[in-house]
Parts: sequence; C-alpha cells; structure tokens
Amino acid sequence: MIELYLYFGRAIAIAAPAGLVIWLFANIGFNGQSLLTLIANFLNPFARLMGLDGYILTAFILGIPANEIVLPIILMCYLGGNSLVNMDDLTSIGDILVNHGWTILTAINVMLFTVLHFPCTTTLLTIKKETGSIKWTVLSFILPTICGIVLCMFTNFVYNLIFLVI
Repeated sequence: MIELYLYFGRAIAIAAPAGLVIWLFANIGFNGQSLLTLIANFLNPFARLMGLDGYILTAFILGIPANEIVLPIILMCYLGGNSLVNMDDLTSIGDILVNHGWTILTAINVMLFTVLHFPCTTTLLTIKKETGSIKWTVLSFILPTICGIVLCMFTNFVYNLIFLVI
C-alpha cells in the first residue's frame, strides 16, 4: 500500500510541472506561432516518415509525464487552444482528427506508437528505483521507442507501397 502512495506522489510531482510546461508551450510564441506549433513544424518531416504529423509526435514527447494526456494535447494543438481539451463526444473528436488529415494509416500508426513507445516518467523512475541502474532505465526508454519508430515507418512504407500499386 505504501508503494501505491509513493507511486501517486511521484505522479503528482511530475504531472503538475508537466502541465505548466505544456501550458507555457501553448501560450508563448514567436511571430504569431506558439512554441507547440514551432516544435510540431520542426518535427513534421520526421513524423511524416512515421505516418504521423508533427503535432502527434510533439504530443507524444510532451506526454512523457503521463501517456494519457497525448490525445488531449493533440486536440489542443489542432484546435489552436491554450488549454488541454476534455471532450466526451467521440463524434466530435473523430471529426477534429479527420479535419486535420487523419487517415486510417494515421490511426493505425498512432495506435502502434502508443503501444510501442517510451514509458511515462513515473514508470521510468520506478524502473530506476527497482533496478538501481540508469542503464536499464535508459534501455527501457530507448528500446520500445526505436521499435515503435521502426514499426510505424515500416507500416507507412507498406501502406504507401500498396496504394501506389493500386
């Protein structure tokens, strides 16, 4: 039971500053563009190789404190808002995603990368605590992330190859 309290304590200690960072990135900008948009534009070419877009990849990176905030960050970026989005209507969420270029390939690759990417910060801290090794913590971050990137790139390649042939 004490371990559960420690886990939640670490989650709160990480989530609060992360929320502040995300808010700052959404509200501070240059030349009329938020830092979120600037980062997304920078990441967009690499994200396209993965069958994603820059906003999706930015959301995954900013979602490292808590993976469940990735979709709200994506929606916040797409809607140009400066706060996380909480939408209960699945149809509205689907419409927003489709209106911002999501295809079946995008959805598949988001699901693949969700399953195969770095664990959240609290999990990484737990791995560090349990193993006592920064090596295993770094490996726990890098290995699934590389697998996710490679699988998404492969899926993107195969999907585009099939539709070039058809």
